[in-house]
Amino acid sequence: MAQYIQKPRGTMDVFPEEAAYWQKIERTARDVAARFGFGEIKTPTFEDINLFRRGVGEVTDVVQKEMYTFTDKDNRTFALRPEGTASVVRAIIEGGHCSDTMPLKLYYMINCFRYEKPQAGRSREFSQFGVEMFGTSDPSADASVIALAAMTLRELGITGVKLHINSIGCPACRPQYREALVEHFTAHKDELCDTCKERLNTNPLRILDCKSPVCSSFAAEAPKTLDHLCPECSAHFEALKAYLDAMGIEYVVDSKIVRGLDYYTKTVFEFIAEGIGAQSTVCGGGRYDGLMEQLGGPKTAGLGFGMGITRVILAMKECGVPVETVKCPVLYIAPMGEKAHAEALRIVEELRRAGLYAECDISGRSLKAQMKYADKLGAKYTLILGDTELETGRAQLKNMAESSQTEIELATIASMFLDK
Repeated sequence: MAQYIQKPRGTMDVFPEEAAYWQKIERTARDVAARFGFGEIKTPTFEDINLFRRGVGEVTDVVQKEMYTFTDKDNRTFALRPEGTASVVRAIIEGGHCSDTMPLKLYYMINCFRYEKPQAGRSREFSQFGVEMFGTSDPSADASVIALAAMTLRELGITGVKLHINSIGCPACRPQYREALVEHFTAHKDELCDTCKERLNTNPLRILDCKSPVCSSFAAEAPKTLDHLCPECSAHFEALKAYLDAMGIEYVVDSKIVRGLDYYTKTVFEFIAEGIGAQSTVCGGGRYDGLMEQLGGPKTAGLGFGMGITRVILAMKECGVPVETVKCPVLYIAPMGEKAHAEALRIVEELRRAGLYAECDISGRSLKAQMKYADKLGAKYTLILGDTELETGRAQLKNMAESSQTEIELATIASMFLDK
């Protein structure tokens, strides 16, 4: 026997029982997004590599270490998308939607790809529910986007999730804060991990997010972003907190929240679920007011978030959230003979067209095997169909839960189930 081929490391196969969680998340997310006035956008799975170099940031770990890239037959270099925001901004610019009625509200369900060490809650191919809002710099927009994420998690039945918020300033106040960070970490340069030694010159803000115990200890003593905000950023953050208070959304001000992409400005936030392991951030986002302009569009404020589907599923399981698994057929017909088989197919087709789940044998099983299979499927009713039933037009319908039988007319069987 030939050796079977395994899936690539860091990817997953999702069977119906697990897919039930995905479907519940997608239904809930779409419903909540619609209530907030968001419409769906779809973008390509791969993009010109320069989109992410310019949008995500040349010196981020995502661009330097984690992107899946390839060269096509025309020697053009592309990258599988590592995140969704840059693609949405590109689509808006390219599609001429910068002049649409603002705010422009969009959501998406996408697969993303990053070359990272696989672990619980972190895959190399992962799925996200994301939202993006453009054309408003008001802090109430930040509160609205956060509220959308909070409502989605709440309606999925997830408890024990804490919202952490911070402000990382804007181009006006960031340089001063950068200098303070460089000064602080330079004093510990020899003790930093190799990655953070590089970040000290390229992106010192990212040192605050390092998971190394040594770097984390220095980060805990580092200057706080909130102490270096300009008056505008400070007022924006205070207003955001007031709006969240008014909406009854609890939060923790956390100076360690900086997010991993260069385009963020002002508000950043994360929803952290306790009890699902090291990868506990189920949703993260913030404001990126300069990204549209950076990618060639007009100056347009923007903000959004990405919610990791796999991590949300881990949180749902931790909270014991029930999901609807594979449905059971309302009727299983066990035919005996070719004529009966054709009639069984006709009946189940009529029921299926009416929106009901019905089954009949398509594997040539014996009658005993068919009834055993119907029981495994959890069929609510079964019906044995043979020559006698076809001649008389009547058959015995068995209620599997009660083990009772009722004689019914074949001509009315479909309408009988539709009336239930």
